[in-house]
Amino acid sequence: MIIDQIITSSKTADKGFEADVKSEKPIRSIVKAMSWRIVGTVDTMIISWFITGELSMALSIGSIEVITKMVLYYGHERIWNLIKWRKQ
Repeated sequence: MIIDQIITSSKTADKGFEADVKSEKPIRSIVKAMSWRIVGTVDTMIISWFITGELSMALSIGSIEVITKMVLYYGHERIWNLIKWRKQ
């Protein structure tokens, strides 16, 4: 899927169509936040379980941080999208 998008993007650029590389749509930031949070939350749960020795505590910590960190990531991503530095 990602490779198809890269190939399609390259073909579109070759045909002279201009791709909007300066910004991303908010939905893309949301999906990226959710996929990253899955990875991050599993990591947090494993570390919490290792430190506390309690699976229920690890699941509690992970379930709280998954929401807060998605919100923080989304905001961070949208702010960076507004910054013009190093964009083409």
